[in-house]
Amino acid sequence: MSDDGQTGPSADEPSGPEPPRAPIEIEILTLFPGMFAGPLAESIPGRVQSRGLATVRVHDLRQWGLGRHKTVDDYTYGGGAGMVLRPEPAAAALAVLRRPDSTVILPDPGGEVFGQARALDLSKRSHLVILCPRYEGVDERIRAMIDLELSIGDYVLSGGEIPAMVMVDTILRLLPGAIDAESTAEESFTAGLLEYPQYTRPPEFEGVAVPATLTSGHHEEVRKWRLKEALRRTWRRRPELLEGRQLSREESKLLAEVSHEENVRATDETTRSSETAD
Repeated sequence: MSDDGQTGPSADEPSGPEPPRAPIEIEILTLFPGMFAGPLAESIPGRVQSRGLATVRVHDLRQWGLGRHKTVDDYTYGGGAGMVLRPEPAAAALAVLRRPDSTVILPDPGGEVFGQARALDLSKRSHLVILCPRYEGVDERIRAMIDLELSIGDYVLSGGEIPAMVMVDTILRLLPGAIDAESTAEESFTAGLLEYPQYTRPPEFEGVAVPATLTSGHHEEVRKWRLKEALRRTWRRRPELLEGRQLSREESKLLAEVSHEENVRATDETTRSSETAD
């Protein structure tokens, strides 16, 4: 007991390790719950759940459907092809599942593009509810019930189930203890760059050898090689990721080297093509 009569550590004493985090809970509302059985039971999503790091529950939206036939959709006012998800089943389902700590997500082509930063943000939340749309989309009044609209790309899918699977898989693998922390720290987009090239055995395959730096055992040289090649791959494939990026001094130097080497390579290729044409 301390001098003021309080028990426990004083302000100057370490408080000890933080208590383990409660498992994240994810609710999925869908008209096709069978689509999730395999993807959520296999590989990392399955292991994460078996370890108690997450609880994922899939709900058939039709249980909140209307009338004897459990209707969930209807024709759109104003005419047009396709059916639209009615607001009543969505509202009834969310009335049951939503909590004060919930984040309700609607996969939608017009939403924020789902990226690694958003996935990390969602992995730190306690309760997610994903409402999977179908057919021609949702009644506009459903959007007032949603906290976050997310898109996985500029294309049209049959429904929100596949985007939901993408989101859940991305979120689960970011949970502490899901996989080796070093793996997620060095993946593409984690540092705003594409990941560097990876090699394994054999040391040479069909005349292509593993870069000597990677077999040198020199850890600092390996680190620099990986950073440079991550910059090179990003420069080649996703240059927009470098726009506005605050480069460190080392990154600026390496990127300048990459730019010079790529320009030389392009000039050499043009020269060889010209000689071949002659």
